[in-house]
Amino acid sequence: MMENKNLLLAVVVSIAIVVGFQLAQRAFFPAPARTPVVASDHPSAEPAPAPPAPQGEGHTGIAPPQAAPATGNATLSGLPTSPALGVGRAEILQKAPRVRIDTPKLHGSIALVGARIDDVTLAEYHETLDPTSPEIVMFTPQGRPDAYFAETGWVPAGGAVAVPGPATRWSADGETLTPERPVTFTWDNGEGLIFKRVVSVDDNYLFSVRQSVESRRSDAVTLVPYALISRYGTPPTSGYFILYEGPLGVFDGTLSEEKYKNVQEKGVISEHTTGGWIGFTDKYWMSALIPDQKKAINARFVYQHANDANQYQVDFAGTPQTLEPGGTIDNEDHLFAGAKIVKLIDHYQDQYGIDKFYLAVDWGWFWFLTRPVFYFLNFLHGLVGNFGIAILLLTVSLKLLFFPLANKSYRAMSQMRKLQPEMTKLRERFGDDKARLNQEMMALYKREKVNPASGCLPIVIQIPVFFALYKVLFVTIEMRHAPFYGWIHDLSAPDPSSVATLFGLIPWTPPQFLMIGAWPLIMGVTMFLQQKLNPQPPDPVQAKVFMILPVVFTFMLAHFPAGLVIYWTWNNILSIVQQWVIMRRMGVKV
Repeated sequence: MMENKNLLLAVVVSIAIVVGFQLAQRAFFPAPARTPVVASDHPSAEPAPAPPAPQGEGHTGIAPPQAAPATGNATLSGLPTSPALGVGRAEILQKAPRVRIDTPKLHGSIALVGARIDDVTLAEYHETLDPTSPEIVMFTPQGRPDAYFAETGWVPAGGAVAVPGPATRWSADGETLTPERPVTFTWDNGEGLIFKRVVSVDDNYLFSVRQSVESRRSDAVTLVPYALISRYGTPPTSGYFILYEGPLGVFDGTLSEEKYKNVQEKGVISEHTTGGWIGFTDKYWMSALIPDQKKAINARFVYQHANDANQYQVDFAGTPQTLEPGGTIDNEDHLFAGAKIVKLIDHYQDQYGIDKFYLAVDWGWFWFLTRPVFYFLNFLHGLVGNFGIAILLLTVSLKLLFFPLANKSYRAMSQMRKLQPEMTKLRERFGDDKARLNQEMMALYKREKVNPASGCLPIVIQIPVFFALYKVLFVTIEMRHAPFYGWIHDLSAPDPSSVATLFGLIPWTPPQFLMIGAWPLIMGVTMFLQQKLNPQPPDPVQAKVFMILPVVFTFMLAHFPAGLVIYWTWNNILSIVQQWVIMRRMGVKV
């Protein structure tokens, strides 16, 4: 009975993993309406007062984090809190003049009032498979319940100095921001300081903001540069247990993932680091602030509940800079806002020396397996031009890699099948004496040089590959809307066909559990055929359990990504062929 227990254990483990993944994928969290954040305190400073109202075109209290302890008496408070208005996005964008953003990958605009990067959509990504559907919205201006924007600026480190804020009206030297044409925003505070922001963008998703201050004053002033991303509301997450979504950053080489709930509980989480980055990550999209990798910053995750809504912010402040009379100070930071394309993330990491930027993609605990699977899949995709075919080739490659091990396993299973008549006789003879039966079984295995546990190896081998491929299909943007052939237009989504509608012939919408597509059905058939080649459990209860497993897996995998079902099906087919050949060579009747 040892071989049946081992096989059953392997199957149970497989089911547990599959069910666990499915439950994790469906672990959604309700999200309240979105609104802005106020950053108001820091352990190294006294609690800051509420943000003052704008004074003229500038103001002295804004949303950067507390700078280094040497900043003295700088007033570092939060963004002016405004109610989440029920105003349409388009209406808000039309309220003030804007500089248009037009790149191969990004569309949007920057308002002259505030000079925030607060209107960004992704030109190559749409909400659905329909290319005419709306572009994915990355940033939305303040005034919407889902406002989401980035801002840079200066805060005075002592003394009342007018600095630009959200209400500041800037002038711009151009009407459109393109990769070839940066735009310079300028504002004079009327007190002898000229502020400039030169915003540039590359062909992908990286903004560069170089801000400078020129002094025409007779006295020196000290200013602290800052950058922030403010996000209104708690966004829904896709799969809490298998995918991280929320505030994150790398500080002194260590990844910090602060769940929205953690930030809510703590209010402010501060980090001091040299270089690194900080931002918000979603399943496929991310916004991240990237400072000079050689400079020290104070970074924070911040939360406040205001206007009946959750408000989040990530921000950092650099070291204070003293602006002498007639002098100029400057600072440059980068902002990533777009799709987490793996090769692009790697490129930015190498080009700018961004510390562990590759961790923007959630590779999981088993990154050492998930990353190689992705890169190999991506390599195969480059050869064949289709991720579905790449998955088939990946499966063949893995079968070749584990061919000796699988061969040994299938030989053992064939030997077990040949021994079934002998095992049946032993059960008939010692059925009432379990101890003696096990003893005689082990003696038979030893005499025939059979290892009953080796039959579990094909299932055990599939588990880590299944996990890695599932992770790749679930988290990488490259798999989103990646087509196969026929009716599979998105390998990262479940098979859209349904046997309950006779694959579209019957015009009705069946319950979700009856949405069993063609590929899951094929997978179930291949699993059933593979079981018929295996040694059949003599115990009637075990035999019934194994008989219903293909049905159970068919229903479970029907709601998994189609790419994963295709992999499992193709792997079963290759295993059936390999096992059938071995059994024929060993003289086992099939």
